[in-house]
Amino acid sequence: RHKRELNDRIRNFEVVQDADGEWIEATPEQTAEMKAAAGVSAPAAEESAGGKEPLKIIIAGAPASGKGTQCEVIKEKYGVVHLSTGDMLRAAVAEGTEVGKQAKDFMDAGKLVPDEVIIGVVKDRLEQSDCKSCGWLLDGFPRTPAQAEALASAGVSADCFLFLNVPDDMLVDRVCGRRTDPVTGKIYHMTFSPPDDEEVLARLEQRSDDTEEKVKVRLEQFHANVDAVKGNYVEIGVEIDGSKKPGEVTEVIAAALEAKVAA
Repeated sequence: RHKRELNDRIRNFEVVQDADGEWIEATPEQTAEMKAAAGVSAPAAEESAGGKEPLKIIIAGAPASGKGTQCEVIKEKYGVVHLSTGDMLRAAVAEGTEVGKQAKDFMDAGKLVPDEVIIGVVKDRLEQSDCKSCGWLLDGFPRTPAQAEALASAGVSADCFLFLNVPDDMLVDRVCGRRTDPVTGKIYHMTFSPPDDEEVLARLEQRSDDTEEKVKVRLEQFHANVDAVKGNYVEIGVEIDGSKKPGEVTEVIAAALEAKVAA
């Protein structure tokens, strides 16, 4: 029930993802911006559904780049299937597919699932009927140049590679400002969405991994691979200023995708 209610709120642009991927209440301005942006190219989206090839999209961005918020808007507007490697791996294991069984063996042993197995899981998922008829949105994959090359070797190609570019200092601010209310579980941000209630403010807690030191480690890992990954998608790549407001980012993404549809 909770998941259904959350999905309804996402569709209605009532929530946005914070720096760590948690859904929080959207401000009226954010809701208005996202609704306006999502409606900018609605007729083209309908045309796409009426006979053109469905969109195949890859989106990449550092932690706290706003990728989660934009994925929800893209999924809602274009009707594509939103895919993350974690969800695909869990589904493949649950379904008992051949690559799912291979992945389970590594996971049960506490080992990282190797690229060749992950690529098999991704390729199998993209072959399913919903992805073929509706198109797909690969969220944060491939993460390394080896994965990008393996994906290409497996015959998987995209129409557009979206990269949300946000300065590191802003990413650190987004993550480090995050606080949780231990009583309600609600997520706040000390700069962008602080609580109005002084009592709530006094009891807020910061997660142990939302520190500048740990965020910078995650960013180092991201930067170590992202340029090489982008190099595999030069012809279809679109770099977007992710430091702008969510609605403005949505508008730029919509324009980029409509250009790909029209091409």
